[in-house]
Amino acid sequence: MAHTVKRVAVVATGTIGASWAAYFLARGLDVDATDPSPGAEQRLRDAIAAHWVALAQQGLAPGASPQRLRFHTRLEDALAQADFVQENGPERLDFKVDLFRRMDAATPAHVVLASSSSGLAVTDMQKDCAHPERVVLGHPFNPPHMIPLVEVGGGERTTPQAGADAMAFYAHIGKRPIQVRREIKGHIANRLQAALWREAFHLVDQGVATVEDIDTAISQGPGLRWALMGPFMNLHLSGGDGGIAHLLAHLGGPIESWWQDLGAPSMTEALQRRVAEGVAQALGDRQASDLARARDALLIELLRAKQASGLLGQPDPDLDA
Repeated sequence: MAHTVKRVAVVATGTIGASWAAYFLARGLDVDATDPSPGAEQRLRDAIAAHWVALAQQGLAPGASPQRLRFHTRLEDALAQADFVQENGPERLDFKVDLFRRMDAATPAHVVLASSSSGLAVTDMQKDCAHPERVVLGHPFNPPHMIPLVEVGGGERTTPQAGADAMAFYAHIGKRPIQVRREIKGHIANRLQAALWREAFHLVDQGVATVEDIDTAISQGPGLRWALMGPFMNLHLSGGDGGIAHLLAHLGGPIESWWQDLGAPSMTEALQRRVAEGVAQALGDRQASDLARARDALLIELLRAKQASGLLGQPDPDLDA
């Protein structure tokens, strides 16, 4: 299926949809996009132009061009020739259910309908579809045009073939898809983030550390290792010759005691204000846009280094048409 996808429909072109559209174009695909909001087409084209600089630095597929974008005001027109659909609408279940019903009615039954939803269940989104078997989760990590991860999963009525087709398509265009093997709120990566955020907010709330201290603790500590390998492989290396089995035998008890002592903060107005003030203080005179550009430039270099590395890298994406 991956090699037969030539044209992707991007439904809803906000921040995530525009980033997806730029990435698909950079991989040499044709893109049909649609969004009902006023001025959506110009905002999309502006976003793609802005993203194209970073995408060009990462390397473009043969034939890649922003000129292969077509914008449609009608949803049905955007879906008419699609080989794959990437949906990015608002994170509201009632909206998603109706949107998937309409997309399902407008596309042939073999076309995979993937949702970028960050937390909703596919089972709920597919419930009004005549062909629910082809509805899958295709949740990217923001921004999709930079970050390789895509979480793929299905609902109660999704077929294994639809999930396999989505996995193959994303891998074919250079993504690193992982399978969500059981529906759960927030999927995988967002739940892992939420666990860290929970303790970060707790430590600020309890006066243990400032916002800046916590960001430094992660960005200059475990975050450097996590960017290279995940938590389990890092634990394995920390165990020396005995690996993770040795580490858990000696530190499993202390680790469990830390779990039991983790906080459960409430997102009160006072805590929100305290964190926002801490971020403003840490930023100082710097602009968030300048930080984002610096982050993206370093991220490109990190991805290149991981690509070039043997054990830590990833295979070159198959870009053959």
